[in-house]
Amino acid sequence: MVSALSQLWSNATHNLVPRKEKTTSEKSLLTALTELNARQWAEFWTGWLAWSCDAIDFFSVSLSVTSLAEQFNKNTTDITRAITLTLLLRSVGAVIFGIISDRYGRKYPLVFNLLLVCVLELGAGFVQTYSQFLGLRSVFGIGMGGIWGLAASTALENLPVETRGLASGVLQQGYAVGYLLAAVINLYLVPEQSHGWRALFWCAAGISAFAALVRLLLPESAVFLKTREDARLREEKTGLPHGGATKTKIFLKETKKMLKAHWMLCVYAVLLMTGFNFLSHGSQDLFPTYIETSKGFSSHDATVMTIIGNCGAIAGGGIAGYVSQHIGRRLTIIIFVLLVACFIPLWIIPSSFSGLAAGAFCIQFGVQGAWGVIPIQLAEMSPPAFRATFPGVAYQLGNMVSSASAQIESTGGDHLKTTIAVPVSSDYPDGRKIVPDYAKVQGILIGCVAAFVLVVTLFGPEKHGRQFEKHRAAFEEGGGDDDAEIGDVAPTPRDAETSGEKDSVDVKTHDHHEIEKA
Repeated sequence: MVSALSQLWSNATHNLVPRKEKTTSEKSLLTALTELNARQWAEFWTGWLAWSCDAIDFFSVSLSVTSLAEQFNKNTTDITRAITLTLLLRSVGAVIFGIISDRYGRKYPLVFNLLLVCVLELGAGFVQTYSQFLGLRSVFGIGMGGIWGLAASTALENLPVETRGLASGVLQQGYAVGYLLAAVINLYLVPEQSHGWRALFWCAAGISAFAALVRLLLPESAVFLKTREDARLREEKTGLPHGGATKTKIFLKETKKMLKAHWMLCVYAVLLMTGFNFLSHGSQDLFPTYIETSKGFSSHDATVMTIIGNCGAIAGGGIAGYVSQHIGRRLTIIIFVLLVACFIPLWIIPSSFSGLAAGAFCIQFGVQGAWGVIPIQLAEMSPPAFRATFPGVAYQLGNMVSSASAQIESTGGDHLKTTIAVPVSSDYPDGRKIVPDYAKVQGILIGCVAAFVLVVTLFGPEKHGRQFEKHRAAFEEGGGDDDAEIGDVAPTPRDAETSGEKDSVDVKTHDHHEIEKA
């Protein structure tokens, strides 16, 4: 415990800016980008597209809260329960699809995942009752849960180290682009046809089907194929069995070894992602409702502000990802979260369209700027053989913990009230209307969460520039070890047994392994 606390203190005081080690093979960002081949570009943008689809599908509910409340004769808190249920079950999908991806590959699990999301989103557009809607969105969470880990591994693992900071920022802001596309569809298409909010869900389903088709047409991840071929050659050389059932047994054994050695890292990653998901969902999920209800603007104006906010998110994510390659992942996160704290007054105080739009842009610039570092930060800190499962599960467990953020804000609005000016009528003879004060509720929540994220990030680990693509696959002997690279000779079965016995004896020395040297 003393050594772990000492390392936490060292992370915060000495290792915040990672040491740069100049190598002869190091390239500039521009050179590395120009040397990317067509396959690398295609794999990156396929992962980006899949993540954008996740956002379109998820925010279809956020943009339709008012319409859904009218459709099912429910209040805002009831409708946000669907968001909570979706977030609760996303961790289930992350576990299922992450394990399948690390065991069998990136391509077909992502294709199936996108098709599942397509079918469920299509079905959501046909529901007739509130219970049907809740049930479908609950199952929908399982489908959505797998996409992030698979999309991130597909997009990042085939890129050179020099490009991964920028790529991380661009990849993560696929989520903002998806939200923006959903907002544009809601702004221009939904009002023009008779199906109302259902059209948004159907469009989202079609885009997910398109993304699945694109991924189907592309080959399997080059890094995963190389890792699998290297494993086959080592197995033939050493005489180890390489059948499917044997690989699955090895995979399960290596997974258990990884969890035993890295349980503290797992806890840390979930804490980090809990804070980040509260920050994201707390500033996004109820934003259109906040603008319409607490500020008195139309649905059209709320959608336009959402689009402006997502433009800020896209800009912040790209800039932060690029900056993190030079000053480190954690320091970049800290800077952008501090920006969030500074912009909270601009987010909640103005009453004009221009002021609120500026607040939306600035807050999302900070929130999604910090988020832009997360894909590569999680990929680098992950046990390298589990870089689809670990980031995805950590991300979605954080989502699960923060799943009630929209309901927390909605319930807070039921207890904190404010008044806004409305046209004089028989209902409001004095031209004043009492409404939920979502501005104050969101300001308090975002402020508290920003402070939490700062502390967790400050004391956490960082593996800046880690070359995780050189590691063995999770279905090989030694895959659960941090230092088992693809060029190493695989251990014999007896070596593996001895190693397992040694692990059980020395487990105390590994308990704090990942709250360690940055």
